[in-house]
Amino acid sequence: MIRPFLSLCLASTALASVATAAQAAPPGYDKIDTVVVIYAENRSFDNLYGGFPGANGLASVSADQARQLDRDGKPLAELPPAWGGLTGKGVTPPVTEAQSAHLANASFAIDDAKGFNENTSVITRDLWHRFYQEQMQIDGGKNDKFVAWADSGGLVMGHYDGSVLPMWAVAKKYVLADNFFQGAFGGSFLNHFQLACACVPVYPHADTSPVKGQIAVVEADGTMLKVADNSPASALGGAPKFVNDGAITPDFHAVNTMQPPYQPSANKPAEGGDKALADPAQPTTLPPQHDITIGDLLSLKGVDWAWYSGAWQATLDGKNATPVPNFQFHHQPFNYFAAYAPGTAARAEHLRDGGLDGAEFIKAIDGGKLPAVSFYKPQGNLNEHGGYADVASGDQHLADLVSHLEQSPQWSHMLVVVAYDENGGFWDHVAPPKADRWGPGNRVPALIISPYAKMGTVDHTQYDTTSILRFITARYDLPVLSGIVARDKALRNNDQPPMGDLSAALDLSR
Repeated sequence: MIRPFLSLCLASTALASVATAAQAAPPGYDKIDTVVVIYAENRSFDNLYGGFPGANGLASVSADQARQLDRDGKPLAELPPAWGGLTGKGVTPPVTEAQSAHLANASFAIDDAKGFNENTSVITRDLWHRFYQEQMQIDGGKNDKFVAWADSGGLVMGHYDGSVLPMWAVAKKYVLADNFFQGAFGGSFLNHFQLACACVPVYPHADTSPVKGQIAVVEADGTMLKVADNSPASALGGAPKFVNDGAITPDFHAVNTMQPPYQPSANKPAEGGDKALADPAQPTTLPPQHDITIGDLLSLKGVDWAWYSGAWQATLDGKNATPVPNFQFHHQPFNYFAAYAPGTAARAEHLRDGGLDGAEFIKAIDGGKLPAVSFYKPQGNLNEHGGYADVASGDQHLADLVSHLEQSPQWSHMLVVVAYDENGGFWDHVAPPKADRWGPGNRVPALIISPYAKMGTVDHTQYDTTSILRFITARYDLPVLSGIVARDKALRNNDQPPMGDLSAALDLSR
């Protein structure tokens, strides 16, 4: 395809899809020449950094704040067991469901030597982290129904002593943000779209398509799933059941995991069809998306950028495997957009192989060849996602990357953001700010790393995933994505401040 034609098409639609024109970068922002975003997986702030000195953590949580309510709104007498057991598949010896029963109604340390003694190198079972359930767990900001609307029982209340992890030392050296929220309610799929475009994907005409069986049945308020008649009345009796817990909202937005329309995808090509595509007849294949992304805006401005995926080429070559590298198809947001379809120049230029264990990304770091804006997604076994990855391996990978970045020829004018896409179902005690229909969701860890960082501090500024895009937008004088404008309008309507752009963590006057 001809790149100039694509650029003209994007240019003609971009300003119609964003709400405000570009403005000059604030003073000092031009000191940052290289922005690196590293996107880890599925941990709440309290789960990993609840004990961090100076942060709004577990030390400030009262018994009442941690106490969880049952589905009828009454306090639970105790935490239910972790349904199916506490630990993930293949963990020896496992912590069984029975062994996880009868915990006090409070938060607890998964790695407590006097308790389960499951350290950060042990894989726990996965937890629900879905669009409607998360809103039900938040319970209007009280954060007191995480157990009630979970499929993992009391495990949602678990946390670790993060001080044993190498990224804890990185956080102490640079800046830890303790008021950073996932951009959208729910899981990785939707929160990767928040990072790419501050938008929510759509499935047009879902009611007459293969996905019609996945349209969720919700209550009139639009935030709660309709509970099935045979659902256990109490969380002590088992995980809840719903009439239809689908991936699609009643007005046809995709909010839970769908597969990319292009390979690599968990859905194979149609028999006899184009090998570069996923079978569109599969009910989990999302149609190509057409929103303007941050990548589109950078390209229109002539700013080089790339999305590096760990194990991308290995997966394209058919070498993905469990447990290593365990490439996750729905963690690749640009692979859902028609602008980056197979065969386009944009795909070849911007969707890059991060290599096995990040080797190709590290090569670019060490060689001083990172583009102005880089996003990096670790392969599955290194992303810290419950159910198939442990915390320690992923955290060490993050720390190794930071070490390479600190020694990069580009380091002196670099900003590195290490953020987690969402909470993974784990409880956090801080209520998300009230904004729009889509989020923000629960609080997650984020580290701001730079020679310009306000070294050794905790940043209490209100941020969410789109704060990363806000900094990139301000630095490179880009138009503002409409989803960011809508988020700030919704925050104002709820008497909340706008989200910061990460600059509060930096001293750009030097």
